Amino acid sequence: MELQWTADDVFAFLRREFPQALGRGMQYEVLALEPEALDMRLEVDDSHLRPGGTISGPTMMELVDCAIYVLLLAHHMEEARLAVTTNLAISFLRKPQPGPLVAKVRLIKHGRTLSVARTDIVSETDGRLVASSEATYFMGGS
Repeated sequence: MELQWTADDVFAFLRREFPQALGRGMQYEVLALEPEALDMRLEVDDSHLRPGGTISGPTMMELVDCAIYVLLLAHHMEEARLAVTTNLAISFLRKPQPGPLVAKVRLIKHGRTLSVARTDIVSETDGRLVASSEATYFMGGS
């Protein structure tokens, strides 16, 4: 299945229809977008850190969730606006150093009603894998 929207199209839609998704200092940048893969960078600042100087788990979970949603929007355009996360499991593998994170999303299954994706989160600071996740989305609006 080919992509219907570019990253710019997706972010224009999010700014217009779902501005709170880009609020709270979340600064995302799509590095690569293909039909079955997406690499998305999050610029991390002090608001994303927890005591001890590490990036918080909720920040990494939000990165995963947002990255998969961006990929689904690129596939289905506005029809995916009602897609919802039905499951998200994440393993935190090591303490990420403060600095940008990159979510590497790979679609495992892309169906009419359910889509499943695996996401690895890599620290841009040292190139190490810091978390791995699998999530399922229900394509409610498709």
